[in-house]
Amino acid sequence: MIVPSTQNRVPAHTSRQVNRRIQKTIENRVQALKDHPELIRQRLAKLDREWDIERAIEMNASALAFIGTSLGAAHSKRWLALPLLVTGFLFQHAIQGWCPPVPILRRLGFRTVYEIEEERRHLLALDRRSSLRGIARKSSPRRRRREQATA
Repeated sequence: MIVPSTQNRVPAHTSRQVNRRIQKTIENRVQALKDHPELIRQRLAKLDREWDIERAIEMNASALAFIGTSLGAAHSKRWLALPLLVTGFLFQHAIQGWCPPVPILRRLGFRTVYEIEEERRHLLALDRRSSLRGIARKSSPRRRRREQATA
């Protein structure tokens, strides 16, 4: 059995259409911020707070396991099937990169950490370029001559 890489396992188990939509969203955001470099830092801050799909799956699994265990202890041992099922799905996700919530979460727009970092890299590159253009404009010989002529 070959275990897929962490970077590719979720996209490998996601429909092409959903993967394309996620990539297109990244491209559109980056393209939109090319014209508004002043908003790049704000978007980077949002990316810092974005939950990746792994975190969403971990939260979902732990909440369902806690609920099932609590209900099993308080009401009926039948509820213990829920944490058993959920931990099985979590194990399957760790090995394969797929479990029943993955398609749902991907359609809702949850991205892998690599997809989030891809957007961050593009935005940081844009931010550097816009900063360099600003520095070049401020220090250009033509600008200095104009400033000296009006002084």
